[in-house]
Amino acid sequence: MLFSQDYQRSVEDVHTIIQYAKLDHNNLTNTAQAIYYPDGDQDMSRLKLLEADDHILEQIKEGKSVSFKGALNEKVVICTESRTYEVKEAEISNSLLLIPHLKQAQATSRSPIKSPKGEVNTSLDSSTEEVEEPVDSIDTVERRDVVKIFHDYFECRQVKPKYRKIIDLLRLTKYSGPENEHLVDRSLLFRFNQLLDTVQCSKEEFQDGLKKYRAIEIDDRIRMLDSEYEYRIVTLLLALIGENSWDLDEIDKDVSVESLQGIVPYEAADGVFDLYTEKSERFPGKFKYREDLVCSLFAEKILQQGLKFQIDDFLMTWQETLPEGFKADEKYLRGIGIIDREGNVPCVKALNEADLPTNLLVRLVTLFKTKERWNLEQIEPYIECFTTPTLGVTSILAKHTRSLVVNGVRIYVSKH
Repeated sequence: MLFSQDYQRSVEDVHTIIQYAKLDHNNLTNTAQAIYYPDGDQDMSRLKLLEADDHILEQIKEGKSVSFKGALNEKVVICTESRTYEVKEAEISNSLLLIPHLKQAQATSRSPIKSPKGEVNTSLDSSTEEVEEPVDSIDTVERRDVVKIFHDYFECRQVKPKYRKIIDLLRLTKYSGPENEHLVDRSLLFRFNQLLDTVQCSKEEFQDGLKKYRAIEIDDRIRMLDSEYEYRIVTLLLALIGENSWDLDEIDKDVSVESLQGIVPYEAADGVFDLYTEKSERFPGKFKYREDLVCSLFAEKILQQGLKFQIDDFLMTWQETLPEGFKADEKYLRGIGIIDREGNVPCVKALNEADLPTNLLVRLVTLFKTKERWNLEQIEPYIECFTTPTLGVTSILAKHTRSLVVNGVRIYVSKH
């Protein structure tokens, strides 16, 4: 038995095949390409076929980072600098051959009409119709080796960034001030790039995740703050508004951070200030505190896991704890607490999205055990992490829950 590399097809072989196949020489170009399959000793397992969308292709062409991420117990994802894709192996219905330098039909002809250099009638079909005399028969055979035969490929589907690892890893080393650092295992601390390489999301999404879970950089390590310590820093910063007679949108960053020197480390004060503020529209160079984050923090301080609060009492207590100029609103409980008006005693209770299971079905079971009936606005913050560009919250709920309309409002209940 001869392997492919031991046999070279000649021009005469090609003419014989053409004769047996009853092909018309007028429809053929000058150069034939003989395809040779690899022998069984070649190991091409390192080559994989990846289906890339326009975004991934553009990233590769521009020389930007495109990387695979995934630990032993995780599904693999591929990340660009701004997007995350779930990677799945899919079968190809027909075998696909990878052949480097394979020429397209026009490049195999020396005819000025058929050749791309003629810049006219570049279609092979149209060129053969316009040729009045028979073209030269095949006189050249070029070898083309198959590098690999593919029967499957990697299929990419854009997904939401997987942030849970940020929470799970940073919760182990929460920062509660320099006086408590001796209690922290330094081997569990992560630099920015170390954590980025571990978490399954793109760099841009990773930076958004750090802001979402209020993580800051202290001593060149990414840290989440202890809730009590974070609350203390924020209340100290907010107290400066009254002390300096500032309007809510003319906060001075330098004065604010320097005022906490000797009480809070500079990096902690600076990081918390950046998290909780945004640029002022009225006063260039000044800042204003984000009402949503401040109100959510104060609500988390009041809410405690396992406890229920009567709605009116909770809202009154919440408003009383907020600094002047901030207004408590139910929308600021998004993702951290729920209001249940359908029970015997309408109440508010804590339900932090970051504490729920990462499996969709298990999470739905947990949600419906916590509350039997949900409207879209209530359940959305707990489901949106499972959405994709083509699959929204309503589509997920339509598949995994039952819905009914009560007083013109769509309500979702458990399917089982």
